[in-house]
Amino acid sequence: METRSLPLPDGLDGVRVDAGIAKLFGFSRSFAAEVAEAGGVALNGAVVGKSDRLHGGAWLEVNWQPREALTIVPIPVPNLTIVHDDESIVVVNKPSGVAAHPSVGWTGPTVLGALSAAGYRIATSGAAERAGIVHRLDVGTSGLMVVAKSEAAYTALKRAFHDREVEKIYHAVVQGHPDPLAGTIDAPLGRHPRSDWKFAVVAGGKDSITHYETLEAFRSASLLEVHLETGRTHQIRVHMAAQRHPCVGDAMYGADPSITARLGLTRQWLHAKQLAFSHPDSREWVTFNADYPADLAHALDVLRDA
Repeated sequence: METRSLPLPDGLDGVRVDAGIAKLFGFSRSFAAEVAEAGGVALNGAVVGKSDRLHGGAWLEVNWQPREALTIVPIPVPNLTIVHDDESIVVVNKPSGVAAHPSVGWTGPTVLGALSAAGYRIATSGAAERAGIVHRLDVGTSGLMVVAKSEAAYTALKRAFHDREVEKIYHAVVQGHPDPLAGTIDAPLGRHPRSDWKFAVVAGGKDSITHYETLEAFRSASLLEVHLETGRTHQIRVHMAAQRHPCVGDAMYGADPSITARLGLTRQWLHAKQLAFSHPDSREWVTFNADYPADLAHALDVLRDA
């Protein structure tokens, strides 16, 4: 068990306990919430919950049990496709059901584990369990990811993603028909106030901008092309759900289970279709594309035949 006691900085006054503890100690938000839920956070001697508010100048005591270090376990992923490979980067077409990297509570396959099992050497920059990862896709989202193999590529790509110099195009099937058929959703995103695992449009959240265009309309759904300006966690899923057009199959954000069942889906219809960026070595603009996987293609066929 580890213990820290200190006066709370004034800059954290009014911040949620889990958010403040995460920032102060470098914890993940979910781990900070776990520490608070276990009674490990006290202000002026009184235990506080994860959603309580911090008070600048209060005496803070935090007790926690350190987690074992996460490690990359080499696990082959037969349906993970290598789209491009050179000395600096590897671009993969990630299947659904595969995480980008190891994380607490995830025991399934990862992109990094698959690359390790295949003998790839990845950049060591970043946290050990996320080495070489410059962006992520949700476990249930398929499509293109680039992983840095060299330290120089890691630095260049991290900067490019941060500075919004990467073109990210997704295809999504959403319930209903967005009105207008093409538009921009500019709404800040943050942690859901009542769920540690969900996100929501919240005042004071991080700026988040999603551009969409309807490619094809069906009786009960629409196929959209989505361009992301920002890359927030669950951004497309939350923005579309906030418009009352959740991604088909996305139970977490309110998708109709009857439509999900009719289309034979076990996850959200969301695919990272195209990825383009300046190559970290040549500075040449490179573009990669990934076809729909079988489950998403089948769902489209069902919609078109309805």
